[in-house]
Amino acid sequence: MENFTSYNPRFINRLKTMEVSAGSLKIGNFYPVRIQTMTTTDTMDTIATVNQVIKCVEYGAELVRITTPSLNEANNLVEIKKRLQRLSCHVPIVADVHFTPGVAEVAARIIEKVRINPGNYADKKKFELTEYSDSDYERELERVCKKATPLLKICKEYGTALRIGVNHGSLSDRIMNRFGDTPMGMVESAMEFLRFAEAVGYQNIVVSMKSSRPKVMVEAYRLLVSVMIAELGHCYPIHLGVTESGSGVPGRIKSALGIGSLLEEGIGDTIRVSLTEAPEFELPVCRELVSKYAAVSHSADTLQVPDSVRQPYIVTAPGKLRSINGRKEPLVIADLSGIDSFGPEHLAMIGFSHIADSNTWESANTAPDMIYLRDVPIIPIPPDLKVIVPGEIWSGYLAVNNIYPLWSYEQFSKGLCRNFQTAFIEMDVEELPGFATRRIAADEARPDVVLKIDDLQAVVKLKELLRHTPGLLDNIPVILKCSASLPEGDPLIIHYVACLGSVLLEGCGDGIWLRYAGGAGEVKRIKELDLAAFGILQATHLRIFETEYISCPSCGRTLFDLEQTTERIQQATGHLKGVKVAVMGCIVNGPGEMADADFGYVGSGPGRINLYKGKDVVLRNVDSDSAVSSLIELIKASGMWEEPFKKP
Repeated sequence: MENFTSYNPRFINRLKTMEVSAGSLKIGNFYPVRIQTMTTTDTMDTIATVNQVIKCVEYGAELVRITTPSLNEANNLVEIKKRLQRLSCHVPIVADVHFTPGVAEVAARIIEKVRINPGNYADKKKFELTEYSDSDYERELERVCKKATPLLKICKEYGTALRIGVNHGSLSDRIMNRFGDTPMGMVESAMEFLRFAEAVGYQNIVVSMKSSRPKVMVEAYRLLVSVMIAELGHCYPIHLGVTESGSGVPGRIKSALGIGSLLEEGIGDTIRVSLTEAPEFELPVCRELVSKYAAVSHSADTLQVPDSVRQPYIVTAPGKLRSINGRKEPLVIADLSGIDSFGPEHLAMIGFSHIADSNTWESANTAPDMIYLRDVPIIPIPPDLKVIVPGEIWSGYLAVNNIYPLWSYEQFSKGLCRNFQTAFIEMDVEELPGFATRRIAADEARPDVVLKIDDLQAVVKLKELLRHTPGLLDNIPVILKCSASLPEGDPLIIHYVACLGSVLLEGCGDGIWLRYAGGAGEVKRIKELDLAAFGILQATHLRIFETEYISCPSCGRTLFDLEQTTERIQQATGHLKGVKVAVMGCIVNGPGEMADADFGYVGSGPGRINLYKGKDVVLRNVDSDSAVSSLIELIKASGMWEEPFKKP
């Protein structure tokens, strides 16, 4: 048997997985990472669905998923396939099935791949607490196996691929009550179906572990790989995705954080970026992510699977920036070094407003904690805003007016900088060990680190360094600085997330400093980078600055205009710091995936909305025209509303 134990979360080695076929498309076994999306049309509208599939293929989709809620839609896949073939479009189609095993069995005879969710394929989620004895649990497994086996045999007979797609929010009550709302529960939900499949000799399978929380998703995938290798001796291909990630920059950050962290480790054979946008807009983000990690080695050299796979995160003692800021949450530093003449308009750009009548300042949730300038500011600045300048400029000011120096590692090593209580030392990863040694040796030297992480190689070096040098950064505050000169939009955002996201997930980093090094247009990107820094911290749950949205990407089941409605809800509630709002098109993942949300907006029928507070339905069948206003009233009645920040 082939050796599949080539997984190590600290090396960029592509994970060896089995080879799976979806029609003529090969997945896994070191084939390129495949990108896919899902239609949002009514599956019974054959022409609209075919047109959208073709459009997605034109944007690069290698698989296209189509919602298949009933036998009518399953049977209509025949006509959809015929029309696509007549138009010379031979992309593999994936039928997305929930709740109804018979529908999956019909679809498996028609198209190349079926996706099922084990949480609702043979189980139902009622949010009921039931104690299962071992014998009760075994009886439940026998029942689920009996429901699942016909589909597995049909897929084997017809050569149809199957995705066992676990969603964190739709784990069955049986799994929840035995394993809890945990990554292990997600893994066990998939492993049950893998055991059923292997018992009938069927292996044309892809597995996914989706969650709306990137950290949960990353841990679940790592754990899944470890368990598959340990129990089965091989690893099935992995489909990556962050479910209900939302739209715009936040949705891209959240998706890139989860997917990128795993691609960085060589995990992932197919991906989908689930955005609350038209499906074709997901594909450029997919391509950007895949290209970012294209340098991943395809080496099949065997490595022992380390124990750290089950507890994957590096744990480092957080730095203490008390002398600078006093915050317990990570800092955001805005780089304004590209400004020739710093003025009040630049403070306004990053969220600071001066109230002339009272000579006070107001700041937005996204106002940075510190700014970096090339020279000492000569205009009034908010008293809580700290300023960093080059050490040579600072030397005559001695921290007057909240101004602090930034020295290079070379200046530090030569002893050129003083007053280390209020200094930052900028360095590359390779310089960290020497800095730590000097810092410990010199009692008076207590500077903080600005660590340059400008590419993925620096990420790998840092992780290896931390792995081999436990405690290296204990009690050393570290600001992660990332510079880029890429085009604005998706490439720029994904670069920052790729370089910093997985490092932050692993417990390293006390702040973010994003810098655009592209020259022209640097000033106009100041606000974009400020929002990106806060967005990365929000996605890692290290610093919450705005409303958190759990928003599904829409599909043929959606019962209202999800994209426009989500935008309206975001405009009305986006200032509610720390409040979680779920916007779900239907009940497939709604009540489950939004279980930890404060409020939920879920389609209950055409033009009708159910409003939730937590897991409980508060208002049923609200007209969609008034549902957003009703949601706001519900938030106000719950005492969680506050008026938005307005510039005077």
